[in-house]
Amino acid sequence: MAKQDTDDTNNELIARNKRARHDYEILESWEAGIVLTGTEVKALRDGRANLTDAYGYVRDGEVFLLNLHIGAYGHGNVFNHDPTRTRKLLLHKREIRRLIGSVERQGLTLVPLDLYFKNGKVKTRIALGRGKQQHDKREDLKKRDAEREIARVLRKR
Repeated sequence: MAKQDTDDTNNELIARNKRARHDYEILESWEAGIVLTGTEVKALRDGRANLTDAYGYVRDGEVFLLNLHIGAYGHGNVFNHDPTRTRKLLLHKREIRRLIGSVERQGLTLVPLDLYFKNGKVKTRIALGRGKQQHDKREDLKKRDAEREIARVLRKR
């Protein structure tokens, strides 16, 4: 079930990957659950997450998230989690099959966009992205600046 818009009514945002939309052209996105330990969830409630270098990959019919940094829980003990361990994503089989085809055949990348709580569960919005060239990034910046300028001029009137 590819879902482009996120219903933010019950969602509490933990972290957003601001570089994802800058570095990648987002083609399609999904909501996925994440397999976490107890101290990871507690650390996320404290807002200790970084999605900047994170990416997903498919192996043996399962989807994993690499380099998602969840900081150590302050009140944890010796059983505290590894901050950058590989985490499994929970998706439906048909979604995984679709991802396998896109990632392997078309050379696309799985990029996490957001990390949030939804009804008490930690979810992530992952997307298929095609890497942008430097000139594409510059064009996007020019377009955004032009739109801001137009909006500023219209506000003054």
